Amino acid sequence: MSEYGRSASSVASAAAAEWTVMESGIGPLLLAATGQGLVSVVFHAGPGVRERALDRLGERLGTEPVESASGLLAGAIRELSAYFAGDLREFGLPLDWTLSSGFNRQVLRELATGVPYGTVVGYGDLARRVGQPTAAQAVGAAMGSNPLPVVVPCHRVVESDGGLGGFGGGLETKRRLLALEGVLPEPLF
Repeated sequence: MSEYGRSASSVASAAAAEWTVMESGIGPLLLAATGQGLVSVVFHAGPGVRERALDRLGERLGTEPVESASGLLAGAIRELSAYFAGDLREFGLPLDWTLSSGFNRQVLRELATGVPYGTVVGYGDLARRVGQPTAAQAVGAAMGSNPLPVVVPCHRVVESDGGLGGFGGGLETKRRLLALEGVLPEPLF
């Protein structure tokens, strides 16, 4: 069984959290994990973005994350590196869902388990899958709140007319992720 179903308490605890920045095919990613699993992935993790993300993460988790690329993050680094190398199609990481709740968590869990590598789903289709057929805009908001992009693949959610829709990491990042998975052609430049 995939560890996507693993649940964390809906109340953030003061458990230790680790973070690191790794290079990827889409730029630097900030990764953070707790004892429950990977809790956050942040795009474009240059110094300013990293500082703001760590401040928010510390507030939400109730503990100051410490920098470390071992222990809690070793599996995430290994799997994300394999994904960006084209060698991994399904993540098996334990996930800490502390930063997501309610409808957003329900949608993100469905996305994580029900939309495989190399496929896309529409906002409305995802809304129907979670039993809320009129909630396509709310699904868009859930995608925007995703604390675990790439691993919980919000880049695979597109508009019903074939448009890319929005993306917190920027549309070029979304295009590159979809190209990596074979959904779109590689960018020419």
